[in-house]
Amino acid sequence: MPTPTSNFAPYLERNDAFAGTGARLHVPDIPFVPFKQVYLITCIDPRVEPAAIAGVRLGEAIVARNIGGRVTDSVVRDLAWICHLHENKAPDADCGSGLFADPGLRRSYAARGGYDEATAEAMAVLDPHETVRRDVELLRAAPALAGSIDSFKVGGYAYDLKTGRISTVVSPS
Repeated sequence: MPTPTSNFAPYLERNDAFAGTGARLHVPDIPFVPFKQVYLITCIDPRVEPAAIAGVRLGEAIVARNIGGRVTDSVVRDLAWICHLHENKAPDADCGSGLFADPGLRRSYAARGGYDEATAEAMAVLDPHETVRRDVELLRAAPALAGSIDSFKVGGYAYDLKTGRISTVVSPS
């Protein structure tokens, strides 16, 4: 049986091929504003891959995935954030969640019933590598996963929008 480390290796190889195509240069300039203006909510089931079953191409849609493809409080908050950015003509940024670092935008979003300011500020991704490291630590320390997390290798990866490459931030262990 391959080790969990090797399970991700083919994706890094495929990412190298993708990064060489220049496809990353043909995506929307503004985060959360897809070319087709589609927000697709679907299941995390790997048999329900939007690119394969619906032909969703890079930059065409925002794809939210969760168990059952359900509308949850989290989906509603995410969609409210996207609507808020559309209404406030958000500036370009590498990671759209980095916009949570803007106090005015964050405050106006909180005022309309979105995340409270502290939660929104904590969600800002200004340094993807540091964010990935923290999130891996959160997964490894999550009480709800305590009974099973040691059965899995958990790693962390970051995607660079400029280069189109995925890099290993936290090696699986």
